[in-house]
Amino acid sequence: MDLLCCETTEGECQTYTDPAILDDDRVLQNLLQTEERYAPSTSYFECVQRDISPFMRKIVAEWMLEVCEERKCQDEVFPLSMNYVDRFLSICPIRKSQLQLLGTACLLLASKLRESLPLTAEVLVFYTDNSITLDDLWRWEQLVVSKLKWELSAVTPGDFLIHILSRLPLPCTWDTVMVRRHAQAFIALSAIEFKFCMYTPSMIAAASVAAALNGLDWTRKSGRGLTGLLDELTRITSIEQDYLQGCLEQIEEMISQAHVSIEKSGSETVHQPMSTGVLTSSQRPLGDQSNTSQEKILEHEKAGTPTDVRDVHF
Repeated sequence: MDLLCCETTEGECQTYTDPAILDDDRVLQNLLQTEERYAPSTSYFECVQRDISPFMRKIVAEWMLEVCEERKCQDEVFPLSMNYVDRFLSICPIRKSQLQLLGTACLLLASKLRESLPLTAEVLVFYTDNSITLDDLWRWEQLVVSKLKWELSAVTPGDFLIHILSRLPLPCTWDTVMVRRHAQAFIALSAIEFKFCMYTPSMIAAASVAAALNGLDWTRKSGRGLTGLLDELTRITSIEQDYLQGCLEQIEEMISQAHVSIEKSGSETVHQPMSTGVLTSSQRPLGDQSNTSQEKILEHEKAGTPTDVRDVHF
C-alpha cells in the first residue's frame, strides 16, 4: 500500500501527522528519557580540545547553516549535524585545520539521515571552495560514524516542537505553522552558540516556543502572561521553570545581539555595491595570526552571496 503524502508549496512530499503518535504521551516521554543519551560534553574545550576554540566552532557552524539554507535542507539537518560535531569533539581531539572537514562530514551524515534527497559529497566539497577532497570527506564520514558508534538517530530540539505545540492551549485562530517556523529559527540559531550545549534539546525546544509566542505577543493577547506560558511548558515537559526561564533569557539575548549585528552590518555596507560573483577567501597559511577575530567576523558578514563558498581558515 502506498504511503499517503501531502504536497507542500516547495514541491516536497511529507507524510501527514499521525494522531496515534502525536497524542500518545509515551512518545513524548520516550523522547525526554532518550535525549541525554546523545548529549555532548559541555567541557570538551577545556578537557579534550587544545587547538580549537568556541569562536572557531561558531564560524564553522554559521557556514554549515548557510549551506543548509542555500540547499533548502530540512530544518532538522543543521541541528542534527551540530549534535554530531559536538559529540565528536567531546571525545576526539582535532587540529583547527580539520574543523571544517569535520563539519562537512557531519552535514553529509545528517542529510543522509533526514533528507529524502540528501546532499551529495560533490556539492559539499564545492561549498568548501574545494579545500577538501572527496577522499578526505569519505574517510572522515567513516571516522565520525565510528567514533559515534553509529549512534546517529540523535534527539534534537525539533523533535519536540510538534509535541509541545499540540499540547499547548493555543486558540484555534492562531497560526501554529508561523509559531513553529519562529521556534525552528531560534533552534537553528541556538545550535550555532556553544553555550546552549548546557541545555537539553527539550529545554531549547520549550524555550524557543516560549520566545516565539512571546515575540508574537501571545502572552499579552491571551491574558496569561509569560509565567502562565512557562507553567504550561513545565506541565508538558516536566522541566523546572527556572531552567526554562534561564534558557529563554539566553535565546532572547541571542536574538537581540543578532538584530544589532544585522543593523550594524547594514549601515556599514549601505553604500557598497553588491558583489555579483562567488566569493572565495584569501589563501592564508594555517597559524597566520594577521587575520584577527574581528576581521573574521567582518569577512563572514560581508559575504556577497547567500552562501559564501569558502575555505574556513583559522
